[in-house]
Amino acid sequence: MTDLLDGLLADLDAEGDRLRAAVASLDDTGWATPTPAPGWSVAAQIGHLAWTDDAAMRAARSHEDKGPWDELVLAALADPAGAVDAAALEYAALPPAELLARWDAGRAGLAQALRAVPDGVKMPWFGPPMAAASMATARFMETWAHGLDVYDALGLDPQITDRIRHVAHLGVRTRRFAFAAQGREAPETEVRVELAAPSGEVWTWGPDDAAERVTGPAADFCRLVTQRVHRADTTLVAEGPGADAWLDIAQCFAGPPGPGREAAHG
Repeated sequence: MTDLLDGLLADLDAEGDRLRAAVASLDDTGWATPTPAPGWSVAAQIGHLAWTDDAAMRAARSHEDKGPWDELVLAALADPAGAVDAAALEYAALPPAELLARWDAGRAGLAQALRAVPDGVKMPWFGPPMAAASMATARFMETWAHGLDVYDALGLDPQITDRIRHVAHLGVRTRRFAFAAQGREAPETEVRVELAAPSGEVWTWGPDDAAERVTGPAADFCRLVTQRVHRADTTLVAEGPGADAWLDIAQCFAGPPGPGREAAHG
């Protein structure tokens, strides 16, 4: 487990470092640049990551002291529908240097806290409880997805690497959750997933002889399951009704279904 967690945290650090470098020298106008997420500026995107990293750090430390986590949950319960947006906008209002300092502290604290979680212990979360490796995977997914919004807003190349395998894995594992989030039962039919990695390697999940399958670029799949692209703007191919239905509602993040992104053309 240590090797797995160390690898996840190294990839999370690399993804976070690149995003931090993209925003660190922005002026006030740059921080205020609107992103594809309605109502969220670049500062709000970073604010959301800073708040969530802090929340995850509290959750990871709850086996030692549950107080800080309980305090955060109680605050969120006061406005369940708006707590995430409110936190992002509150952090976004901070001076950029302070916002970056909070994010830096949260990232470092989270890595330290995850390494200290005892084997077999699951930490509380807003969705199902998670082991340390699962939390690191979720934090990578969010850092990558919100980074896409920031790079889009600033006109930067996202430079997608094979690190997105973590997002793809999470996307495959949350297939049933995506249906549940829509109030639907997931089809029992197995799905084979075959994705072309940025490096050209082929990543696979599911039985070779599954009756249904999803194929295409891993980058498209990862954008889709994080709801950063409309399905019509991908080259993903679904074979079978269950696989087809899944791609319409794919979601790898906790919480209610998001509105997704509009198709670029029509």
